[in-house]
Amino acid sequence: MKPLTNGILKENPVLVLLLGMCPTLATTTSAINGCGMGMATAFVLVCSNLTISLLRNLIPDTVRIPAFVVLIASFVTVVEMLMQAYVPALYDSLGLFIPLIVVNCILLGRAEAFASKNSPVASLLDGLGMGIGFTLALTLLGSIRELLGTGKIFGQTIFPEDYGLLTFVLAPGAFIVLGFLIVIVNKLKK
Repeated sequence: MKPLTNGILKENPVLVLLLGMCPTLATTTSAINGCGMGMATAFVLVCSNLTISLLRNLIPDTVRIPAFVVLIASFVTVVEMLMQAYVPALYDSLGLFIPLIVVNCILLGRAEAFASKNSPVASLLDGLGMGIGFTLALTLLGSIRELLGTGKIFGQTIFPEDYGLLTFVLAPGAFIVLGFLIVIVNKLKK
């Protein structure tokens, strides 16, 4: 169970390891965008971890990293096609950031550090834990930014938009909210 729970708080990819900052900062303008990007990345992470673990003894060391990238890219393509077919509004909102999941360092990092050295079950649980942690962090960041910027969460009005601060929907807001969340997590860990 340890691989499953590590990614949620102790080794959270966003709030502790500070990985995947591009999608974290760029796509979390709303709770739905953060949740959507997190779930897409979690799917790719679980599938690639499991596949890499199953193939770890078959992939030669000389082509290990390129093989991992090809496997990850294959799952990203599947996610992109599924999103385009079944959730086109989210697909349009996330746009270019979906294909960029391929170069998210969380995926290659977990493939190299964990999946290539552990059993399929442990790798699947690691991918699931890291994916859940990533999704929770992006959803929380997106929720806070959306609430402070527009007065809404998941599109539901909490307070009038007149009281929102546009800064939180823009790039500086992402850095401000992420900074405060990291401080809170560090305080909680102590």
